[in-house]
Amino acid sequence: MNSVLSKDIEQFVASFPFRHELHGKKVLVTGATGLIGSTLIHCLLALDENIRIIAPVRNVAKLKAIFEDGYDNIDAIECDLETYDYDTIGEVDYIFHFAAPTASNFMVTHPVETANAIYGITDKLLRYARAHKVLGFVFLSSMEVYGSGLECIITEDMQGYLDIQSVRSSYPMAKRAAENLCHLYAKEYAVPVKIARLAQTTGVGVDDNDNRMISQFARLAALKQNIVLHSTGESARPSCYTFDCITALLYIILKGKDGEAYNVANSETYMSVRAFAEFIRDYFAPSIKVVIDINENMGYAPSSKLNLSTAKLEALGWKPQYNLHDIIQRMMEYFEKL
Repeated sequence: MNSVLSKDIEQFVASFPFRHELHGKKVLVTGATGLIGSTLIHCLLALDENIRIIAPVRNVAKLKAIFEDGYDNIDAIECDLETYDYDTIGEVDYIFHFAAPTASNFMVTHPVETANAIYGITDKLLRYARAHKVLGFVFLSSMEVYGSGLECIITEDMQGYLDIQSVRSSYPMAKRAAENLCHLYAKEYAVPVKIARLAQTTGVGVDDNDNRMISQFARLAALKQNIVLHSTGESARPSCYTFDCITALLYIILKGKDGEAYNVANSETYMSVRAFAEFIRDYFAPSIKVVIDINENMGYAPSSKLNLSTAKLEALGWKPQYNLHDIIQRMMEYFEKL
């Protein structure tokens, strides 16, 4: 395991206050081979609380490669997540539903598949959760559900504009629909589901070809290569480090209110894409340049300024531990060790 990742896991174990509430629990995680899913599993296993992980995945070999240690505590199920009969799993205590398309190019070239996967898998898991009376369920949504036009501090009760005739809206519109379905299951059937609206999140353990902004910029800076922006860089948003995200998700599933949505971000990291690139250059790689090279065929979401309020999440007792400098420093250390 990468030494930076190992240190982050150790810090999580030392600081997480609710480990005993998870003792002996069975936890179903979709998206287990993704960054957030795999980091959550690493953290849960490291708590050493006899937690059993159920991981339906499309590629078991990829899962095994990620979890060289601790794989004995994971029940891997190789399947198509959209057609799999989750009732065959039997009883579980908690569900973390992370599986969804994340690449912008895929959302544009396969908008129907994107929307069907997001809504369809969520519907199947909610039915399963209702039938088996789980203790908690977190649906991983996105700050993209806010759309554009909200030039203010954004709380969970707000909603901006989404163009329903844009193929790129396949992702945020499907996330909105799935969020609504979660709320309906909570109200009509008392399913204990909560919604986490994630800011742009990254951290150690990310694939070295990950296309998220923070990952790309940190990787380029570590290689001493120029950061090239294919937009004006005016869009602004906060960031979140993976381990702050993991603790937030655990606070939400254990302490959150059923049917409610929670913004997950470090509100102090809010800045524009261009300012973020310049921050990395100024503090970590002063020899490189930030270059603007407009390309309108990248499949990016429309320009927006999403300054998320995290007051609702912080009211549960959660606080971020990693500031922007910490995030970039850890990411560069990680890429330098690959």
